[in-house]
This record gives sequence, structure tokens and C-alpha cells, in this order.
Amino acid sequence: MSKIAMLRPFPILIFLFCFLVITLNATALDDEDVPFMGPLVKKQHRRSLVSTEYGEISAVEISDGVRGSYHLQFITLEPNALFLPVILHADMVFYVHSGSGRLSWAAEDEMRRVRLRQGDVYRLTPGTVFFVQSNLEPERQKLRINALFANSDDDLHQPSVGAYSSVRDLVLGFDRRVLQASFKVPEELIREITQGTKQPAIVHGVPKKARTFWEWEAQLMKGIIGSKGYSMFDINNKKEKTRTFNILSADPDFKNCNGWSLIVTKKDLNALRGSNIGVFMVNLTKGSMMGPHWNPTATEITTVVKGQGMIRVVCPSTAKESECKNMRFRVEEGDVFVVPRFHPMAQMSFNNDSLVLVGFSTTTKKNHPQFLAGKSSVLQTLDKQILAVSFNVPNTTIEQLLAPQGESIILDCTSCAEEEEKAMEEEIEKEREEEEARRREEEKRREEEEEARKREEEEARKREEEKRRREEEEEARRREEEEAKKREEEKRRQEEEEARRREEEEAKEREEEEAKEREEEEARRREEEARKREEEEASRREEEEARREEEEREEEEAKRRQEEAARREEEEARRREEEEARRREEEEARREEEEEEEARRREEEEARREEEEIEKEARRKEEKAKTLQEEAATRREEEEAQAREQEEEARIREEEKARKREAQREQEREWRRQEAAQREEQEARQREEEQRQAAEEARKRKQEREEEAREREERGRGEGPGEEGRRVLKKIWKV
Repeated sequence: MSKIAMLRPFPILIFLFCFLVITLNATALDDEDVPFMGPLVKKQHRRSLVSTEYGEISAVEISDGVRGSYHLQFITLEPNALFLPVILHADMVFYVHSGSGRLSWAAEDEMRRVRLRQGDVYRLTPGTVFFVQSNLEPERQKLRINALFANSDDDLHQPSVGAYSSVRDLVLGFDRRVLQASFKVPEELIREITQGTKQPAIVHGVPKKARTFWEWEAQLMKGIIGSKGYSMFDINNKKEKTRTFNILSADPDFKNCNGWSLIVTKKDLNALRGSNIGVFMVNLTKGSMMGPHWNPTATEITTVVKGQGMIRVVCPSTAKESECKNMRFRVEEGDVFVVPRFHPMAQMSFNNDSLVLVGFSTTTKKNHPQFLAGKSSVLQTLDKQILAVSFNVPNTTIEQLLAPQGESIILDCTSCAEEEEKAMEEEIEKEREEEEARRREEEKRREEEEEARKREEEEARKREEEKRRREEEEEARRREEEEAKKREEEKRRQEEEEARRREEEEAKEREEEEAKEREEEEARRREEEARKREEEEASRREEEEARREEEEREEEEAKRRQEEAARREEEEARRREEEEARRREEEEARREEEEEEEARRREEEEARREEEEIEKEARRKEEKAKTLQEEAATRREEEEAQAREQEEEARIREEEKARKREAQREQEREWRRQEAAQREEQEARQREEEQRQAAEEARKRKQEREEEAREREERGRGEGPGEEGRRVLKKIWKV
């Protein structure tokens, strides 16, 4: 494939890369929850980020008390272990504490590598994709890396979006369609990538000739890192051009019988150019001290890599006591402490142990440590008379103070650390006693407050009881007054009720008399009206009877003609209904047969498709299992056992799914058979009901015809025309 064709998806990849870097927070490797521990963090207080059988990563956040916190990580790899590829969100400067290995990263259009060994110092810039693999040494020594992650060149504090993110999360953050369109690879490769189980950040080392899942990830990253087709795991395709700075093999900046010190800056290591981070190392022999000094432009974040000692930090005189306090603390291997700029400090080793410190210094300018004591003391350059005035002592005292200073920087200080530790313990004991005194005072104050509160509560309770007593008396008096008022009201109401009742009785008597007179008058009127209505009704009945007899004869004739026409229509309707019922039954039977045939055909088609899908899935799983077995041939026996166990579990799950699908299909077929039987039974009941109704209607019609025949016979035997008309009218009204 030509170079132009390879670069076609590059713009969209750059966009996706930038978008994900901005929005993606660190996932399993995220360190946002590392606890804040102040200017000193003990080794046991580190926060564990990753822990596997092949290595671990711990982190600390440590503050200088001025602007924010600094973020450090301690990466430990077992022999022949691999720290999987990640993308940096921050500036990373690190020091190799022990062991050896290889650092590989993508830079511009090529893969770069550098061999790591104890004492190496190096830096990686934000946006770098890198991974680390430890060597399998005969001594089985672990590869330990201490790293500082800075937010930017101008802001060296903790990164706001985490230190780094996994390359796997970077790739799988997009769906399959986007990945396939971007990388122009087969869908099977994308599926294999997305279906892989997530690995921890540290895994077993990759064999040189084995093609693994991470190598597939690296292949997908070619378009992003521009690696010209080289794999990130192909370590032999180019010669190593980058070199580190080894702090153990370099010449110290200062050395005497009490120890030595060395500072690594951008002048010593090209990789530090453009960065405001430096690395330093201090090695103190037994009973020695790094003389009191301060950094005018740099903050030091220091890790104890060997031994133990005492650290003394003094606050500037302008600092408020509530914001800054003079400190002395004991440090051991693995502890981390920070000293801000302008804070004088001294590091001391015990008489029975040396002290080795490695740390990072943060500065945007050249930093020249200012020493208070020794031959290089800043006090040596000042006018002694001015110093005497400053200390309010005679000039001879200042001369005696500065005269015997023959050594510089690292000084002999036998038992200084022990005395500092003793002073620290005395301070701790004093603080404990002061705290105990404050606690007793606080307890006494709380007891007095509790006693006062109880007295106030007792007095308040008494006042409340007195108030309640007065209220009860007032309430009793008020109830008595209300009761008397109610009795007076009741008496007045009874008198008014009695007067009203007497008036109502008198009015009622008057109304009864008037009503009695009205009733008598009404009775006379009703009798007169009833008599008139009876006379009119008799006359009307006679006329109505004559007219009704005439209408009955006419209606009887019309009824007879209508009945004859109705019988003909009824016979025709019955014949049509029977024909329609027979046609519906035939149509229903034919439709049921078609539905049963269609249901049987759908079931057979569904069963055939499911069997084909199961066979296809089985073939695909067999091919995948075969591929996995071939790839796992070079792995250890433990990984082979795990793969076989996973395959067995997958097969069991597939069999279980197949059994469940078969049981579900059998249940659905049983449901369909039950539904068909229910429909047939319901239709049979419906047909029986229709037949019963038809038989009942036929019986009724037959009974009516028989009744009509009997009536015609009776009319033929000589009944009068009037009687026959009345019978016909009665029958019509009955219908």
C-alpha cells in the first residue's frame, strides 16, 4: 500500500485522538482519589492504583502548602513483566530506583527505545504513547521507577485529568463502525479487538516472536502515532538513538568523606529541555548532615530510597504561625516529603545508618542553594559588623562563629540525627501534654457548661411548671365562667323555645281548622266533577265501542293479508339463513386448515433457521477455539489450563442456552396447540348454540302455525265475526 493511501484516515484520527485526550479521564489507572497527606507521606500511606502478580503501582499527593499538590507514582515490575501502553496526560520525569528493562514510546514518525538500568533519569512529554518491559535478570531484581507527573511546563502540580490513560480505552472508546471506517481493516479484526477481555495495567512479559492481543492494539495505533508500519512491540527494527542520564555513574557535583550530591538539569540531559523539572540525589554517610540551606527558586519533592534519618525544616520569619510551623520529622525508606522554596532545611543521617535521597526540584529559573553554615555559607559574604547588629551580639562573637568553618555543604554531624529525634520526641511529648491539658481544660469547660446548662434547664423547668400551674388555674376559672354563661344561655334558650312552641301550636290549630274547611269544600267539588265525568265517559264508551268494532273488522282483514306475506318472507329468510350458515361453516373450516398449515410451516421454518444459526455459531466457536489454542501454544501451562477452563465454560453456557431455546420453542408449540384446541372448542360451542337457537325458533314458528290452525278451525265452526275480530286484535296486542 502506498504512503498516500496509508495517510488518508490520518486527519480523522487526529481529531478523534485530540477529542478523546480532552474528554477521557483516567479509567482503571485514574489516580484522582489519592489522598492528600500534607508535607510528609509515609510509605504505608501510599494509595494503591494497580496490584497484580506481575507488579504494582502506588501513588501519593503531597503539598508544599503554597499552591497545590504534587503527584508522584511508584511503578514496580516483576522480572519479565510488561506495563501496557498508555498515553500521557502530563509531563513525566522519572528515576530508576532498581532493576533494568526497556522503555519504548512513539515519537513523531518512529518508535524510540531506551534501555533502563538503576540510576537512570529520563523525561517523557505529554501526549506520548509508551510502555515499559522489565528484563529477566539472573538476580530476579524488580524494576522500580519513581516518577513525577507535572501538569505543564508552567504548572508543575497535579494533572487535572489524571496522569495517563490506557491505549485500550483510547481505541475501544469508539464503536466498531467508526474504528473500521478509520483504520480500513476487516470487520473480523475489529470484532476480535472489541471482544477481548480487559487486561490489568501490568501483565506478564510478551515473547519476542509471539503475536499477542496487545500487538493487535499496537497495529490499530499506527495511524495515530505515525509509526511507518512498525509495531510497538517490534524492538529490533531500529537502533537505539536515545540515551538516558545515569545518576550513579556520573561525577558528583560535590563529594567529601561525609557524602556526595548531584543535580541533573537540562544541561546534563537533553530530554529535560523545555521542562522546569530537575532531579537530584544526596548520599549521606553515617553521622553526616547536608548543611542548613534553602532554595530561592525551587521546591524539592524528595523520596528516601535507602536508610533513615531526620529532616529539619524552618519557616520563614514572615510566615504566620497558623500557616507555617517549624518541623522536624524522621524519614525511612519509601517516605516522601516536600520542602517549599525559601524554607531553610537540613538532612541528617543516624550514626548507625546512611541516608540516600532522590528527588525532583521544580524551578523556572536557575536555582543556587544558599547555605547558612560551612565554608560556602552566605554569611561569609556579609559584613560581620552588620551580622553582629542583626544578632545583637558583639563582633567577636560573630567572628568566632564563622572562623572554624572549614567544611562546606555536607558536614560531619555525629549524633545530630539522634539529638533531633530526641528533640522531636520531646516536642511530641510536650504537644501530647499540651493536648492533654487542653483536653482536660476542654473537658472541665464542658462539665461546667453542662452543669450550667442543667441549672438553666432546672430553672426553666420550674418556670415552666409555675407557668403551667397559672395557666391551669386560669383555664379552670375560664371554664367556670363559660359554664355559668352556658347555663344562662340554656335557660334563656329554653324560655324562648317554650314561647315559640306555644305560638306554633296555636298557629297549627288555626291551620287545621282552615284545612278541614278546605277539605270539605274540595270533597263536594270532586263529587260534582266525578258525576259529570261518569256521564261523559258512558256516552264516549258507547261511541268508541261502535267505532272500534268497525276498525277491528278492517284490521283483521289487513292482518290476515300481512300474515300471509310474512309467512312467505319468513320461509325465504329461513332458507337464506340455512344456506349462509352452511357457507360460513365451510369457509371457517377452510380458513382453519390454512391457518394450521401456515402455523406448521412457520414452526418448521423457525426450527430450521435456529438449527442453522446454532450450527453456524458452533462452527464459529470451534474455529475461534482452534485459533485460541494455536495462539496459546507458546504460553505457560497455567494459561493453557485457564483457556481450556474458559472454553469448557463457554461450551456449557452454549449448551445451556440451546436447551433453554429448545424448551422455549417446545413451550411455544404447546401454547399454540392449546390455543388451537381452545378455538376449536369455542367454535364448536358457538355452532351448537346457533343450531339450538335455530331449532328453538323453528319450534316456536311451528307452535304458532298450529295455534293459528286451531283458531281458523274454531272460526270455521261458526263463531261470530265480532268475536273473531276481538281474537285477532288480542293476538296482535300480545305479539
